[in-house]
Amino acid sequence: MKNRKLKNSELDRKNIKEFKDAQKTPLIIILDNIRSLNNIGSVFRTADAFLVQKIYLCGITATPPHKDIQKTALGATDTVEWEHQPDTLTLIKKLKEERVKVLSIEQAEDAIMLNDFTPKTEQTYAIIFGNEVKGVQQEVVSESDTVIEIPQFGSKHSLNISVSAGVVIWDLFCKFRVD
Repeated sequence: MKNRKLKNSELDRKNIKEFKDAQKTPLIIILDNIRSLNNIGSVFRTADAFLVQKIYLCGITATPPHKDIQKTALGATDTVEWEHQPDTLTLIKKLKEERVKVLSIEQAEDAIMLNDFTPKTEQTYAIIFGNEVKGVQQEVVSESDTVIEIPQFGSKHSLNISVSAGVVIWDLFCKFRVD
């Protein structure tokens, strides 16, 4: 049989302890006022897949446990460290004091295209994804160290937040793994 699909038992999945003990990708995700519980769950699942350090759920972003988050997270809320913060701006000021570089994922003047951004491997980055309608708050964009834009070539120039997170996290994960 050519290209046999692997069984779940063949996937070398980490258990919760192995995940917690694993070396993490130097990425922190900040969800800035995300409304959709399914989007939140999807981001957790992507964060688990690429060993993200932590997720901050800010403002109106819902927190686990919630059945609609769990439906898409598939248990990733148990593996990925997370914390709720009431105010995104206060959080990013704190992270910057800890020498974390803050990147807003947004369409903005002077944004760097994702494909042109090269992270420093010894640096931790916090990547901010914004509300499904309004995006990342302007004051948060203004306080960010850099704004990263996902290049888009169609007529919409709009991606679902969980898709944006998948694209950006995968891109940065790959760039961190290249020596």
